Amino acid sequence: MEDKISLTTKDILEKEFKIDARGYRPQEVDKFLDVIISDYTEYEKLLSRYEVELKNLMNENAKLKAEVRNLKSTLSVAENNKGVTNVDILRRLGELEKIVYGEE
Repeated sequence: MEDKISLTTKDILEKEFKIDARGYRPQEVDKFLDVIISDYTEYEKLLSRYEVELKNLMNENAKLKAEVRNLKSTLSVAENNKGVTNVDILRRLGELEKIVYGEE
């Protein structure tokens, strides 16, 4: 971004204009440059704030993308086990208990 912005507030503040016989009034130029400096300072503050906000949003976006991947993976596993119900799981658990505890 810095390569696209050619002036800083310091550049504007320190700008000296040549005065000729028909030139502008220095007080008017100074007053206008003061307004420009004020606007430029506010612009730099906004830009900094937006850069921080962008960074935070990009981090949040990355986290949400990871969460979506995890949820898709979970959904895929659930879809593959569609035919299995709680009754089937309880029946299998009962059979495993019989084997482990030796009951028949």
